[in-house]
Amino acid sequence: MRRFDDLRRVVVKLGTNVLTSGEDLDREYVFDIARQVASLRGRGLEVCVVSSGAIGLGARELGIQGRVQDVVLRQACAAVGQPILMQVYREAFASHGIGTAQVLITREALDDRSSYVRLRNAVERLLDLGVVPVFNENDSVATAEIGTAFGDNDQLSALVASKVDAGLLVLLSDVDGYYTRDPRHYGDARRLDTVAQVTPEMIEAAGKPGSAVGTGGMATKLKAVRIAAEGGCRVVLAHGREGEVLPRVLSGESVGTVFAPRRSLRNRTRWLLHSAPRGTIFVDDGALAAMRRHNSLLPTGIVAVEGNFEAGEVVLVNDRAKLVTSFSSRELGAVIGKHSSEVGAILGTGDERRVIARPEDMVFLDED
Repeated sequence: MRRFDDLRRVVVKLGTNVLTSGEDLDREYVFDIARQVASLRGRGLEVCVVSSGAIGLGARELGIQGRVQDVVLRQACAAVGQPILMQVYREAFASHGIGTAQVLITREALDDRSSYVRLRNAVERLLDLGVVPVFNENDSVATAEIGTAFGDNDQLSALVASKVDAGLLVLLSDVDGYYTRDPRHYGDARRLDTVAQVTPEMIEAAGKPGSAVGTGGMATKLKAVRIAAEGGCRVVLAHGREGEVLPRVLSGESVGTVFAPRRSLRNRTRWLLHSAPRGTIFVDDGALAAMRRHNSLLPTGIVAVEGNFEAGEVVLVNDRAKLVTSFSSRELGAVIGKHSSEVGAILGTGDERRVIARPEDMVFLDED
């Protein structure tokens, strides 16, 4: 699992705890990471970086003490800190003759298929030009309250890795891998070199004190691993301050913990699987069984609709599947339980649209 000979593209995620020294950004460390990334590029690899740190930098610049909790203040700090952060990255990579690009994204940008495709194409062009894209959440506009926030950069890095078809995601953190128990409290805890699959039980245990390096931070990392694994992407969790960590990981050394990919899905399927749904369609058992046989969903099998959404948006089906709907919630409300032949007359369109236009516009959440 540690052979990376066929690797083409790598995403490196840098957490706040490894980027900072005290309360300030560790410039020397950023320059060292840039040197390591340059060495990976010398091997012919394309590298994307996902970086934390903007809010903390902004708070320090503004003289704000302690953790910033207020949403609007966090947005202000991010707006101040992001250009400072990017300036350091620009200088660090420029010292190796490498250009950088700032890529600020929100959950909403990835959920919308059109904006996602445009973003993907832009990133592909940047990589073709030899530029290192530096991703961060657009904290100045994204908030959990309006559903546009990722929640953490672990999840963001996994989504980036999935959506740019990376073969490896390296999570550089302040922990050196995944442990059987919390090594801070248990002398018999051991770091696992490889993990074949992240289970729900592992995620639940990681969110409790005294297990698997303890706090909720490990739980978010395991959730990120699952997202990346859906795209056939391996993940290495390693300590960011480990000497020459990136070249050593790529050389196959036993650094950190490597997580195996779960399944390799098509890019469109991955986009659909990890997009936030805009509503829910409730169907009867017969309709759900027909969908599992890869048949389309017809209005006659629908029993209820929840939420407000437009045609072309992603919705849940009974919490079992996601699909791109061909109908808006208003249209579906008008044709619930109707035969397909009646749809055109009811909606005044004259056609017999199906709820799912194409087979690739549907994915079940419990399929391996």
